[in-house]
Amino acid sequence: MAEDDGSVEQEPVEEVRLQKVLARVGFGSRRKCDDLIAAGRVTVNGEVAVLGRRVDPESAVVAVDGAPIGVRPGLVYYLLNKPTGVVTTADDPQGRPIVVDLVPDEPRVFPVGRLDADTEGLLLLTNDGELAHRLTHPSYGVEKEYVAEVEGEPSRAALRSLREGVELEDGLTAEARASLMDASVVKLTIHEGRNRQVRRMCEAVGHPVVRLVRTRVGLIADRSLGPGEWRELSIDELRSLEQAVADKPGR
Repeated sequence: MAEDDGSVEQEPVEEVRLQKVLARVGFGSRRKCDDLIAAGRVTVNGEVAVLGRRVDPESAVVAVDGAPIGVRPGLVYYLLNKPTGVVTTADDPQGRPIVVDLVPDEPRVFPVGRLDADTEGLLLLTNDGELAHRLTHPSYGVEKEYVAEVEGEPSRAALRSLREGVELEDGLTAEARASLMDASVVKLTIHEGRNRQVRRMCEAVGHPVVRLVRTRVGLIADRSLGPGEWRELSIDELRSLEQAVADKPGR
């Protein structure tokens, strides 16, 4: 009689056909997904996939056209219009309102990047760690657009400084886009993510911020969301984010 060695038998990994996984996350019919695979546009764990490939959605790293896509079951992507006074964190020892209290409790999500408590506007929350990491990594340069109500009326010289780069205590900011929407309202588009960057830039050119709203992340904007309201990203919006952080030659 064989002795029990005390080891625990591993459950077999349930692998799924790749085209089924792609169809489930919004890449079209299985036939269309077959065409993607046949064209060599899909990789699994860094290798070009072939028709009939099976994957474990829990662990496989799947990319289409160089853009990693979330295939693990249960991934969610929320767009929140963060109100002022709410802290961008999943937990606050001081007991202040936090952004995760404004979206469903399950599955547990975390904010992508950060908005100051006194800054309003669009914030992404997800449980897709790979996408969140890429969206916040400076090398990918995902655009964020802000509308800032400032003190005074910025001159052409002040706007030029914002565009060309402002010297802050942590170095010169990258080139940005800046324009006046009204006498004291600046639209500023940046692709960095330094702490309180927009506020510090405006203050550095002599126009402290009175009110700050993030109006766009990547290509995603939504003027219909009221403060504290949220919705799930559409498939097209999610694809746009994945493409924005796709691996590019030389990156």
